[in-house]
Amino acid sequence: MAYTALYRKWRPKVFEEVVGQRHITMTLKNQIKSDNIAHAYLFCGTRGTGKTSTAKIFARAINCLAPQDYNPCNQCEVCEGIINESIMDVVEIDAASNNGVDNIRELRENVKYPPSKSRYKVYIIDEVHMLSQGAFNALLKTLEEPPDYVIFILATTEPHKIPSTIHSRCQRFDFKRVGYDDIFIRLKYICKEMEIEVEDSALRLIIRNSDGAVRDALSILDQCISFSDGRLTYDKAVETLGLVTDEFLFSLTDAIYKEDSKTAMKLIDELISSGKDINQFVKDFINHFRNLMMTKMAQNLEDIIDTSIENIKRLKKQGENFEINTIIRAINILSQTESEIKWSSQPRVLLELAIVKMIRPRLDDSYEGLLDRIGKLEKKLENLKHEDFKTNTPVQREKTKFEEKKLEQTKTEETNELIKEDRNDSIEKRPAKTEAKYQSNLDFNQIKNKWNQILNEVKKRKVAAHAVLMEGQPVTIEENRLIISFGDRFWFHKDATSKKNNSELIEQTIYEITGQKVRLRCVMEDEIEDFDRDEDKMAASSQIEEEIKAVKEFFSDFEDKLEILE
Repeated sequence: MAYTALYRKWRPKVFEEVVGQRHITMTLKNQIKSDNIAHAYLFCGTRGTGKTSTAKIFARAINCLAPQDYNPCNQCEVCEGIINESIMDVVEIDAASNNGVDNIRELRENVKYPPSKSRYKVYIIDEVHMLSQGAFNALLKTLEEPPDYVIFILATTEPHKIPSTIHSRCQRFDFKRVGYDDIFIRLKYICKEMEIEVEDSALRLIIRNSDGAVRDALSILDQCISFSDGRLTYDKAVETLGLVTDEFLFSLTDAIYKEDSKTAMKLIDELISSGKDINQFVKDFINHFRNLMMTKMAQNLEDIIDTSIENIKRLKKQGENFEINTIIRAINILSQTESEIKWSSQPRVLLELAIVKMIRPRLDDSYEGLLDRIGKLEKKLENLKHEDFKTNTPVQREKTKFEEKKLEQTKTEETNELIKEDRNDSIEKRPAKTEAKYQSNLDFNQIKNKWNQILNEVKKRKVAAHAVLMEGQPVTIEENRLIISFGDRFWFHKDATSKKNNSELIEQTIYEITGQKVRLRCVMEDEIEDFDRDEDKMAASSQIEEEIKAVKEFFSDFEDKLEILE
């Protein structure tokens, strides 16, 4: 006897064997019990969720000569005839290959004849969305007013393609993706009945790749059993399906975290050399980062992540190394790569490019990429604060040069300031030098009206200072302090503007343009209570690209200097 595939051999024969669709099977059984059977049904859902199997069980149940708890007995003459297709009262039509008007007209002619041995004549039209518009129109009248002995069951994976006129004449049942636990119990039962030893981790891997479809899970299990020779292990399942191990995913993720491009490229080369499917690997890697995200967003990980307790512990530990923004950026990069690989003749190059982007945020101009760079800079600065520098290291020499240069610049500025103060004292004959340094009666409107001029002058002197100042707005003056507010997303710009070297440059520029000596005070918008907010745009739209470029240059310059210090 020819071999029968598992998904056919273990096709459900009663309603209780339909996996994960109890909300539908119970409704159908109750309709049979109350003899409230509709003339047309529409079964919708993704592949492998039990639509056709349920339709066949329902067709046998309503025609069975000796039903058992409203299930078909599968032993009477009618049930056996329907199963072996010797009774023509239950007709299964594939709409993908019989989608023309002539096919539906032939069906309409056959509907006129009553069933030969059964109570009902059942037409099961699979993939009904493949019918042409003309075929739908030909079916419409028959579907609306069929004879009392005719029942239509339409099955489709794409219900949105069904005309509304057909929809309104059917009772619709939506088959959901089958849950992980339901598929696991079913596969475990089948392996036990077939006396096949199987590891739970292998079944988890099969279920993870079935995408909620029982038929897909059985097909994959069938393939793995053929390779395993009586005992199915996790490693054999991985080898059969051309997947990568969890260890490989953890190793590549560690290389990305350490920014170790050499190790990452070596792992990718091993992946390609072993003949793994790149598209499938990208899906697995997306799922790995999804699991890392869940370690930060959820608590009951055992119910959310389909893996072993040991791997959940490893995921938690590895997730501590990544900020949530970094994980989201990785998922976005991999998702974009997955869609591009399908149409590319060079999938390896696209995969390597994605890994390089994940390792080097400087190559990613997205919002998440900039946030990731800022986060890494903060960590590096924190590490530098706590590091003990040795006197003769290149790092110390660079630091010493930087500090000496800064000290010399500070002394020069102080000397120039004293000279200016002495000159002002001699001309204006003020009794105290400190009173000339900052004014108390300042004109805010003058500063506000000349703000664009101040920004342009700051930009000429220092692009980085202009890049952070441009996100702030002058709102008022308190005593001798000019208040500049920043939006809730620009805390970095606010802190950078407050730095001594930037604030002194801005104060000096304001003094030279307006003649007013002020101190800067940078605040966030939510810290302002009684200030009048100025909502005028400080930069024309034509300058946006140039300003964004300046911000990127600021980050790049800062990162380069930090690398030197490290």
